Amino acid sequence: MSGTLTPSDENGHRCWGGSRTASALPALNVIFRFFVSCLRGCATLVRSALARSQSVPAVGVLLALWMPQPVMAATACDALLTVVLRNGKVTLAQEVAAGAFVPPATGRGRGGPPAPYADLPAFCRVAATLRPSGDSAINVEVWLPAAGGSAPWNGKLEALGGQGWAGTIGYAGLRDGLRRGYAVTATDSGHTGGAGIFALEHPEQLVDFAYRSAHEMTLAAKTIVTTFYGSGPRLSYWDGCSTGGRMALTEAQRFPEDFDGIIAGAPANFSSHQAAQMMSVALAVHPPSREASADEASYIPPAKYSLIHQAVVEACDARDGAKDGVLEDPTRCDFDPGTLECKGEDAATCLTPAEVSAARKIYAPIVNPRTRETIFPGLSPGSELAWGTVAGPQPLAFPREIYQFIVFKDPMWDYKTLDLDRDVARAEKAYDGMMDAINPDLTAFFKRGGKLLQYHGWSDQAVAPANSVNYYNSVVRKSGGDGRVQQSYRLFMVPGMTHCAGGEGTSSFDALAALERWKEQGQAPAHIPASRMAGGVVNRTRPLCPYPEVATYKGAGSIDEAANFVCKTR
Repeated sequence: MSGTLTPSDENGHRCWGGSRTASALPALNVIFRFFVSCLRGCATLVRSALARSQSVPAVGVLLALWMPQPVMAATACDALLTVVLRNGKVTLAQEVAAGAFVPPATGRGRGGPPAPYADLPAFCRVAATLRPSGDSAINVEVWLPAAGGSAPWNGKLEALGGQGWAGTIGYAGLRDGLRRGYAVTATDSGHTGGAGIFALEHPEQLVDFAYRSAHEMTLAAKTIVTTFYGSGPRLSYWDGCSTGGRMALTEAQRFPEDFDGIIAGAPANFSSHQAAQMMSVALAVHPPSREASADEASYIPPAKYSLIHQAVVEACDARDGAKDGVLEDPTRCDFDPGTLECKGEDAATCLTPAEVSAARKIYAPIVNPRTRETIFPGLSPGSELAWGTVAGPQPLAFPREIYQFIVFKDPMWDYKTLDLDRDVARAEKAYDGMMDAINPDLTAFFKRGGKLLQYHGWSDQAVAPANSVNYYNSVVRKSGGDGRVQQSYRLFMVPGMTHCAGGEGTSSFDALAALERWKEQGQAPAHIPASRMAGGVVNRTRPLCPYPEVATYKGAGSIDEAANFVCKTR
């Protein structure tokens, strides 16, 4: 008599059925192997369900944990040279002894000087070149903690974003990830060098820079990790600021299955509009004029930045309840530079009328002169000490090159010809949706349990901080309210912090640790501990609060101790 139920495992083998009279030992052995194979197939189905749903019955979770895991044999480091990648080839696979790594001369960290590597544990260093198009050459590196080494693999993958035009591997970020036990990966975003001229004649490389390099790097890194350890990462995180922050939001929007958690710092995610704002700041201090003297009359000398900053602090600092030299919430500051206007001749202690006008333009959002619609927010009060980045003697190269090499495709383009009504629309058309990551629909990322932690310094001089607030609010509107969004997405505005780091505020904090606790332990960050360093010593601590909450002084105790502040909505 034959059985009637004949389900199959993932290889198409029948799991049970056939003659009930079969009794030979070999047949029993075959049946046993089929049974184990079937269990593995069932486990695959359960794990797939787990990946698609945030809430699975407890019995399903227990079943997935009990089922045998598909296991691959681990691979030696040098054998990774033969690993097959979807769109590329491994070019280097070498074991690096503890403390032996020396970064290439072209390497740089996240905007800072080369950092020491002598304390690094042993690891397997893998380099690859990915070619998803005929004109692509995306260089990536993957660093893998050595099996059995002093810092074993934590089972997770960390992917890193770049800054500016990228164009190089961020070795300092790879170092930091490896120290924490991560398999960690970074890319040059598909071109070499920190300038945008590559986009002029290589449109496919612009696509790589815009979004494709991050995705391709992630897929390649997961393949390499799986081959080396015999199993893939149990969790994958993205960590990037500025351009890396834009890549972060791009990943959440375009490729929601790439990462389980994402850190998006000061994201330049509305680049077509941000470039116009940065050029407008340059025009505020160098307005077009037929007379050279009139042209430079609006230029604010760097020596006067501290004058303006001190006036801002005196006018608005006490409004947050603690007079500590930092604005907790600059949106409550209505400082007018006109209060500093000279009563007579120009002096170091006042601003000329032209300088007052320039300062007002730096704070103000830029608007379309015809429609009066806001294009992009201005810089916040408190950012004055860093104005030299965008209001210096020459325009910042990054936004200028966007217009030269992407928008107008003319290396001789003159920023003084910028027309906000015409050229912003032209930039949007040139981008064709590639470099603007402003889609507020994060449903797919949220549904699979993804967590998004975004931060931005209120004193950011490069990406106006209100841009992050605007994007967060657009997601809230799309997703049905603050309470629902904060289950998956939290924004932390950092008082006094400039672009990605630094400044007068408490700009030292561990966003990755907060994301780990959120994703792995279910502890949503009610605040993030932060500190300020001076001379290598912590001289202030403060909680960073999830927007729209603000750190509020309790009214007693030292203003330099976090315990005396509470997060409140105002």
